[in-house]
Amino acid sequence: MTIKVVRGNPTPEELAAALAVVRVRAAAAAPAPSGAPGTRDSWSDPARIAAHRLPQPGPTAWTRTYWPG
Repeated sequence: MTIKVVRGNPTPEELAAALAVVRVRAAAAAPAPSGAPGTRDSWSDPARIAAHRLPQPGPTAWTRTYWPG
């Protein structure tokens, strides 16, 4: 991969910062190896199930129960 400066005269620090951004974006776009340890499918993540707190019953919760009859 070749990077070419088309306009301007960037300082070495500016060029290094731009290159770092390009490398991070390229690494994020690369697919992860299929057998890599530590990777987990989102459907099996326990944090997905417990992401929201369940509502707590209030003082009149007994009035909202269902009694078949």
